[in-house]
Amino acid sequence: MELIQVVEHLNHATSRLSKATKEVFKLAKERAEAERDYRLALSKEIVRLREQNMPATMIPDTARGNVAELKFKRDLAQEMHRSAMQSISALEVEVQAWQSILRNLEEF
Repeated sequence: MELIQVVEHLNHATSRLSKATKEVFKLAKERAEAERDYRLALSKEIVRLREQNMPATMIPDTARGNVAELKFKRDLAQEMHRSAMQSISALEVEVQAWQSILRNLEEF
């Protein structure tokens, strides 16, 4: 592989890493917002069920069931963020590999 090709691959991987980092920040914000929305809705639902004089032992499970869609969105946001973080780790390894190849080519 020629030096120019390695530099091109390295630049491309670095560019993808930069874009992925920006995306992770966006996903982190979405994750935090989904967590906030779920917790607010859950607390409101618990209060609503208490006001309806539901037995105390049934309130937690019933409230969670009633806001299950928000919990799903929260969990999805969490997994998307986690997946993006793993993608960044893979891109970092790719950049390091291209840097190693570049160093070895420059020695010859």
